[in-house]
Amino acid sequence: MPHPYTHPAAFDRLLILITTLLQHPGIGTADPLTDSDLPNDAMVAVLNQVKTVAQTLGFPVVDWSVHTLRKDLRTLRTYGILDDRMYRWGYYLGTGACSKQELSLALQALASQAAMQGDPRIQAVYDRLEKRLRGLNLELGGQLLYPVRTHLDRAIVPTNPDEMRRKGQYKSTLFAKLPELEQAIISGQAIELYRQRSPYQPKAIGHQAIYPLQLIYSDIAWYLLSENVSDGHLAISRVDRFTDYLRSLPQTDRSMDIQQASLQTAHELLHNGWGLSLGNYEEQQLERAGQLPLEEIQVRFFGSVVPFILEADSRHPKQRLRNRRRDKQGNPIQVDYCVPLPRRSWFEFSRWVRSFGSNAQVLAPTELVAEFQQMAIELAQRYPVQPD
Repeated sequence: MPHPYTHPAAFDRLLILITTLLQHPGIGTADPLTDSDLPNDAMVAVLNQVKTVAQTLGFPVVDWSVHTLRKDLRTLRTYGILDDRMYRWGYYLGTGACSKQELSLALQALASQAAMQGDPRIQAVYDRLEKRLRGLNLELGGQLLYPVRTHLDRAIVPTNPDEMRRKGQYKSTLFAKLPELEQAIISGQAIELYRQRSPYQPKAIGHQAIYPLQLIYSDIAWYLLSENVSDGHLAISRVDRFTDYLRSLPQTDRSMDIQQASLQTAHELLHNGWGLSLGNYEEQQLERAGQLPLEEIQVRFFGSVVPFILEADSRHPKQRLRNRRRDKQGNPIQVDYCVPLPRRSWFEFSRWVRSFGSNAQVLAPTELVAEFQQMAIELAQRYPVQPD
């Protein structure tokens, strides 16, 4: 029996289809709610692009149709060029799931995370990709790897164990076990860690049995979002405050659905609060049950910081701006920033307010006002007025 691609025209069509998928990853995006792999309108888009590529390469377009294209796609699956699965979001070959522009943006993000956030695994991945793509980068005149975007938030602690060893400054932290930690996250595996430092809760030092949920970079450091095995308490902790001790706990793995549900609950708490503190066990349980009312905080800002406050429309999803005042020239000189927060977030919110110095005054609630008044008194005592 002759091979279906013995005829040169059929063979050319198959190779042009492969070329199309390589040059236009994601072609043939379908409605993800449909049951079929790709509906006819999406397949027509693939066919039209195949014809365009053929014409560009100088090949004649003869009797190509959606029917022949579907046969060619089945052939690619047979030979493992395409995976034997649905491609509802468009076809691509292997890991070539992005265009050159998308790849450039992804590489910029990788480079920034590797350099600024000090992620050793991302650095290794980026180094490998940078080497593989040097030829393409040269072809594009250096545009592929040019850092159009970056993040300037830099980690304040060492994060790369290999680099620490080279410098003779090795510290035994959880950064040495990132592969095992990430595997535990995606497999729903409970693990035991050892916390070696806890500046705010000294009693928390010691072994902890947790379900790790996510690695988070925020401001100055990497954090681990986790859920206690014993009581389901959610917490966020600095990665470098754990040692490199990591032990998988037997018979404690759980499904991705449960992992996702816990992760969503944690992010709902983050959404309600300010900063990374998720509160102690008792108040967190009340908040998760909807039985812990948020308390309205009101801060009045003055002078040169007012434009800075006014320009941030989304600093917090529940914020409100009131009592705006302007001078005779129309310049803003006063605004009240109001936001409902759980008490667990007061410390981190207060730290943000203190960064504005004398240009901020807490007006409510009474307890927080008293804290700032006492702080102002103590601060004044540290800077006594010198006699003339």
